[in-house]
Amino acid sequence: MFKGLKPILYGGREVWPLVEGGKGVSATNHMSSGAWAAAGGIGTVSAVNADSYDADGKIIPQIYRALTRKERHEELIQYAIDGAVEQVKRAYDVASGKGAININVLWEMGGAQQVLEGVLEKTKGLVTGVTCGAGMPYKLSEIAARHNVQYLPIISSGRAFRALWKRAYHKVAELMGAVVYEDPWLAGGHNGLSNAEDPLKPEDPYPRVKALRDVMRAEGISDDVPIVMAGGVWYLRDWEHWIDNPELGQIVFQYGTRPLLTEESPIPQEWKDRLRTLDEGDVLLHRFSPTGFYSSAVRNPFLRDLEARSERQIPYSKQEAGDHVVQLDVGVKGKNFWVTPHDRDRARDWVAEGYTEALKTPDNTVVFVTDTDKGVIRKDQADCMGCLSHCGFSAWKDHDDYSTGYLADPRSFCIQKTLQDIAHGGDVEQNLMFAGHAAFNFKTDPFYSNNFTPTVKQLVDRILTGD
Repeated sequence: MFKGLKPILYGGREVWPLVEGGKGVSATNHMSSGAWAAAGGIGTVSAVNADSYDADGKIIPQIYRALTRKERHEELIQYAIDGAVEQVKRAYDVASGKGAININVLWEMGGAQQVLEGVLEKTKGLVTGVTCGAGMPYKLSEIAARHNVQYLPIISSGRAFRALWKRAYHKVAELMGAVVYEDPWLAGGHNGLSNAEDPLKPEDPYPRVKALRDVMRAEGISDDVPIVMAGGVWYLRDWEHWIDNPELGQIVFQYGTRPLLTEESPIPQEWKDRLRTLDEGDVLLHRFSPTGFYSSAVRNPFLRDLEARSERQIPYSKQEAGDHVVQLDVGVKGKNFWVTPHDRDRARDWVAEGYTEALKTPDNTVVFVTDTDKGVIRKDQADCMGCLSHCGFSAWKDHDDYSTGYLADPRSFCIQKTLQDIAHGGDVEQNLMFAGHAAFNFKTDPFYSNNFTPTVKQLVDRILTGD
């Protein structure tokens, strides 16, 4: 046992202060989260468009048959509720009364509230808590109160937590199970990096977590309410000064990336194999996600294509203005595209390279893509099934008039399509492959040598030694 590490009381039960990070779509499921709980920790079922199964136990493909976005969005919500309920029930059985099962949702996913209410309604007594981030989930506490479960908001700063507490959480203080600090520079997936912070200048998490604890204390929240450190956690020995530290109060550690490479992990073998090849710096903090949030993923050809697409971008004016003194004569139809002479020359070069189509963005710029890529972009935008509350890529919104009012943005991508694809056997080089910034340890950690893949129990036991 690593020195100082002690079980905590969560949901009326003693558990190890180790949380499995919930990863959607379908990168954590009942097998991984149930096994994590069975090993004495807090397992997390991702309730973001989780898999359902047919009578033969085969995964039901999520196919959308409706003609309108709004109707496809309703189909998506039903898939999401059915899948998460199935996963929770199976995870609870796998856990066999040990540890605890949480569910994880993104507040910015389409119909988040409807999905959460639908899942909790059908899993009474099975779910201990709900973790929720990707946005400002003000209503999380009142939903938790309605269903008598704990809630664990995911934030990236003390300032964000203060806003949530003042507006809503102080009314349901007794059910706040923990506060998850997700480090914007270390964690995989989406994070809460703000405009005031520099994506290229990582900040030490210790003072940020200390500042969060100071905010919590100022609001009268007990030090027994844990802060969950999420992002970059690999070896507990690297975090020894966080454990039993009166300055920080109770700390719990979240593991999102390490559980991807276990026997029970549901991700395809090709994805698991790719994790073993990563070097330091291979995970990119970027802003291509249609959510508008920063997120971190492996810098594979899929991500590099998005980087290159945004580099083939020039601003334009609808009339001659400033240094926009020549008309763009390639890639566009019509004459209302005034650009600089230098940018016109760049555009001509791109067209000569095969990037013949200029697509307008919401920012009065055009990006140049191949005719094939234009076809894929337009089809994906048209096929939108409303998986986000606001989607920059398709300009969908899940309420009022169902449009963000902005031009659909070709610099982004359909996140539901790519996450479903990679989770169910699609090409790992041509899809979004979320990972935390510590993923390079798979290559260097002797635990994984000779292609060893641990069970979840073996991984938890290893973590508990400090390694």
